[in-house]
Amino acid sequence: MAPAPDNSDPRDYILDLSTNPTPAQPTPPIENRKSKIENKIDFLSIHFRCCHVYAPIYKNAAGTAYSGHCPRCHRPAEIAISPTGSPARIFEAG
Repeated sequence: MAPAPDNSDPRDYILDLSTNPTPAQPTPPIENRKSKIENKIDFLSIHFRCCHVYAPIYKNAAGTAYSGHCPRCHRPAEIAISPTGSPARIFEAG
């Protein structure tokens, strides 16, 4: 007769890969997650027509405009921040 299998696990760790939220940290509603993501975006994508490249430009220190330059020819680009805003995230610069 074969010996009984040993059911004890010699590992001293357990890796939990479940995606279910724990009761202490419930998943926030979709509206809250979307607004947090949108608030973290501090750059705009710019298509620089001068060199046919895309690059990000970032908010200036004062927070009044997005400014940057073409990564190839260093042509400057600046987009003022409007109080009403814009839904666009990609712009073109000459």
